Amino acid sequence: MSETSDDMDTRLLAGFWQVVAARGWGGVTLGRVAAASGLPAAEIRARAPGGPAEMLRLHGRAMDAAVAAGTVPGQGGTPRDRVFDVLMRRIDALQPHRAGILRLLEDLPRNPGPALCLLSQLPPSMARLLDAAEIESGGVLGAVRAQGLLGVWLATLRAWQKDDSADLGATMAALDRALDRAEQVARSLRLDPGDRAMG
Repeated sequence: MSETSDDMDTRLLAGFWQVVAARGWGGVTLGRVAAASGLPAAEIRARAPGGPAEMLRLHGRAMDAAVAAGTVPGQGGTPRDRVFDVLMRRIDALQPHRAGILRLLEDLPRNPGPALCLLSQLPPSMARLLDAAEIESGGVLGAVRAQGLLGVWLATLRAWQKDDSADLGATMAALDRALDRAEQVARSLRLDPGDRAMG
């Protein structure tokens, strides 16, 4: 059976993160990613014409797509429950690439390029995660929700960086605390109760 486009993207990203884990952001080259992924260099150029920055964008879209694929329409539960589930599913999607992602996060203070690339991706990514949680992401209120969700996500990501446990208990606890803070902010802004926890 021929390889699908998604399969090739999966191989490309796996190779990309292997290189980042071993050599850091500055060590990412087309040849190394090709060797690690087993994909021809020409195929990688076609899929990521912008080089490593495009690979980061491809990764972000793949993570959001993985979350969306696990969403059951009409899933029920409170908005807080759905946000918790969505963010933990995104953390789960990061797990196979943990070593590379941790290395990249360590490199960010010395490499403004990937930091700027990631910052540009975050707002639309947060909107897609709200959609996956079946929470309205449009309009002014949607933008406020996305900003709130971004704060929750960054707090969760910081906890994940330090959490090497199998059950990710510390990460889940940090996410729970971040959601508590988000709900307190929602109350202080006198948002409708239905909008708490970005919901």
